[in-house]
Amino acid sequence: MDIQKVTSELSLKRKIDNGTGEQRQAVISILADVENRGDQALHDYTKKFDGALLKDFRVSEEEIKRAYEQIEDSIVNIITEAAENIRDYHERMKSQSWIVTKPDGTMLGQQVTPLDAVGVYVPGGTAAYPSSVLMNVIPAQVAGVGRIVMTSPPNKKGELPAGVLVAANELGVDEIYKVGGAQAVGALAYGTETIAPVDKIVGPGNIFVALAKREVFGLVDIDAIAGPSEIVILADESAYPDEVAADLLSQAEHDRLASSILVTHSEELAYRVQKEVEQQLKTLPRRDIALASIENHGAIYVTESLEESVTVVNKLAPEHLEVATKDPHTLLGQIRHAGAIFLGRYSSEPVGDYFAGPNHVLPTNGTAAFSSPLSVESFVKKSSIISYSEKALIENASKIAAFARLEGLEAHARAVESRFKSKGEN
Repeated sequence: MDIQKVTSELSLKRKIDNGTGEQRQAVISILADVENRGDQALHDYTKKFDGALLKDFRVSEEEIKRAYEQIEDSIVNIITEAAENIRDYHERMKSQSWIVTKPDGTMLGQQVTPLDAVGVYVPGGTAAYPSSVLMNVIPAQVAGVGRIVMTSPPNKKGELPAGVLVAANELGVDEIYKVGGAQAVGALAYGTETIAPVDKIVGPGNIFVALAKREVFGLVDIDAIAGPSEIVILADESAYPDEVAADLLSQAEHDRLASSILVTHSEELAYRVQKEVEQQLKTLPRRDIALASIENHGAIYVTESLEESVTVVNKLAPEHLEVATKDPHTLLGQIRHAGAIFLGRYSSEPVGDYFAGPNHVLPTNGTAAFSSPLSVESFVKKSSIISYSEKALIENASKIAAFARLEGLEAHARAVESRFKSKGEN
């Protein structure tokens, strides 16, 4: 983990992973195949990529029952409590339809409508993610989405992780399919004999899932093109080096491509954190993954002042930002770009990952500069309401017609003027 002095020449650019040409072509081919051959294509790709030969993609009640047998009641209770916290937080986001009436009788407003159907992709691979189930499903439920479909890649036995199934069942999700990768995205977008299409696809995945979501965007909506996980810790001399190191590694163990960065104006803290990271790596179960992440994508930036540290953080626009300073709340107003902001020593990033309530599906790759976490707003659409009164149209018709003719759209102008022509003839 290199310690670097921040200079005015430091370049912090967003790195969007567009995949290789071979990966993009593979995704396009898979999507076309799923669109054309439906379930049979899903069977073939599940056997090829996951090593599972399935008779039925849909998870059965028996599989749900077996999942509960593998999970301790205490863990089920923790999942339930976390779900309650997440639901309570997201309930506060709900927006309402509204209408305003003007003195001339015109009514204008906005109608908020939940999406009809949403597909939630839960990644598999190196770990199981029940938390992804909670974070993607709950805001959709709060928004009022009518149909929520979940897909996730099975293991070679054709099974999904018990924790994932228990989390889904606790939320009442009963349409769960053992399908992963680009083929799952294709099934959700185009539909197959078994899986009906949805209106939006959310949830993180590997590069093939990300590229597939990008390809089907427009036919359906997507949440974002998620990149590897990342954390930035803004710290001063009051921070505890062992805690900072532990939090950096909490992201590094996600993925070899994950990014963990410390920004501080304390050289002493920088060196002590570097030593702590090296020490803690020795006993970390996912050491190989975390080490690759730290060596290739980890950094410690030493600045001249706390003010400069804040400037660097805003340039990075991180997915997760921890503020580990003596008085973190005073800096909140200066933080402009971050997906989630964790203030103070006791707000370790995993608190947000699992339990506090805010969503952990966050903008990555610097996109926090212009985008927001997954939320209830992600699962609704809004329609403008216009009910113009006769009085208002009489007053404004000539202005509207003139504007239309300014743009060379005569039919637009006549559409307004026709109201008065018809009235005169009657």
